Amino acid sequence: MVGTPVLFVAIPLLAAFLIPLLGMIWKELVRIVPGLVLIYLLILAVNLMNYVTVNGPIVEVIAGWAPPIGINLVFSTFSGFLVTLMVFLGLIVWLYSYRFKRNVDYEPAKKYFLLLMMLITGSVGIVLTGDIFNMFVFIEITGISGYALTAFYTGRNSAEASFKYIFLGSLASVFLLLAIMIIYSQLGTLNMADIASKIHLMKPAYKVASLIFFITALGIEAEIFPLNGWAPDAYSEAPGPVGAAFAGIVVKASIYAIIRYVYTIFDLSGSYDLLIIIGMVTLIIAETLAIRQEKLKRMLAYSSIGQMGLVFVAFGFGTEEGVFAALFLMFNHAIIKSLLFLSGSYLVYNSKEKYISEANGMAKHLPITSLMFALGAFAIVGLPPFAGFWSKLAFLTAAADSNMILIMVLVLMVSVVELVYYMRVVNRIYFFKKEENVEATRPTYNGVAAMLVLGAIILIVGFAPDTVTDILHKASAGLMDKTQYIHNVLSIK
Repeated sequence: MVGTPVLFVAIPLLAAFLIPLLGMIWKELVRIVPGLVLIYLLILAVNLMNYVTVNGPIVEVIAGWAPPIGINLVFSTFSGFLVTLMVFLGLIVWLYSYRFKRNVDYEPAKKYFLLLMMLITGSVGIVLTGDIFNMFVFIEITGISGYALTAFYTGRNSAEASFKYIFLGSLASVFLLLAIMIIYSQLGTLNMADIASKIHLMKPAYKVASLIFFITALGIEAEIFPLNGWAPDAYSEAPGPVGAAFAGIVVKASIYAIIRYVYTIFDLSGSYDLLIIIGMVTLIIAETLAIRQEKLKRMLAYSSIGQMGLVFVAFGFGTEEGVFAALFLMFNHAIIKSLLFLSGSYLVYNSKEKYISEANGMAKHLPITSLMFALGAFAIVGLPPFAGFWSKLAFLTAAADSNMILIMVLVLMVSVVELVYYMRVVNRIYFFKKEENVEATRPTYNGVAAMLVLGAIILIVGFAPDTVTDILHKASAGLMDKTQYIHNVLSIK
């Protein structure tokens, strides 16, 4: 084994605090250091994934205090897959952000990259921690960073968007603390594996109350209806690459937390059905709202919310095939939606309002950017032979195996709505004339590189899905094996 899961938290956190100091030595270091850190973390993640697929999960004990007393980090095929995906997307966001706004000077850049490092630290910590209170701390780190990044641009409505995010985030903190308080008062432990082994001792009323508080708190970051009121404004007002970070990193961490609670900690009958109901309501409402949007980023935001609803439905099947489909959907959403946000940001680069009509005719002026957006649009709606097709096929297969015929029909109907509004945008980009008052800005070389990498992954997975399906199957099996998770953690001495 090379390295330890602790480094995923310690190194980016240290980098965040050192960025202002390093900038005093050489200003360009505030941009370079985050990239070097993320490259190292990606190499570490790949090495650890290779290790755990052969040797089993890594349970790292902090400060020598063994579970259930001390804090521990768990790097398994399930958590490790998500950590690797999140670190990779963090690297892509860094690459794209390097000179996204050419006129951004040292001070704003310093704040931006410091907050990006904190956002990644918190999100990765949520996935790795084996302690519910420690998870609360990481959620707070992620939330505070997200609030600040939402309000990064002045002179827009970013302050209002950030306030909505802060308000709902504050409610989430209260609900999460209430859930933690209920569990600790009943079981006297904060370790997730220990809670899972003792959860049968809790009265059903306390179980239900704590689960509802957990889902409500984490559902805000996971963008489930009706707790996602912050998301469209935040995605619209934050810098373009931050939208990709929210969709590809923050939301994935929150979904992980909810699923870890439902699958590992709680033993409530009906919890899977609750996931299906939440997911279907979120999916239908979000896609209905997406088709009505006239602003590009708001359309992408509602589309992202709808995709998360689909992920919840897949997890709600409660089968290994459903978990596989959900993880495949999460992977594709992280890659494809990030590409859509990154390419879409340049299509409406010089606009404050970000109207879809302002992308008219951009294919002639921004051919690579337009092609990347079209590729992302084709992939997200599930057209073959792109990556999104295989994840939606996996979802429909899992639904059929679970005899969820009505859900299959509803999802296919909603997919038609999704196809309509994405093709509407692609049609405007390629077949409309550019508006005279709209100026096209060519992306930076590093921005093009970031988009091409994501586009290449969409094509590779589309033509060779086995490149990711093997690890997804192992991650699915890891989540389903609750007994093994408990044993791996509590057997550490």
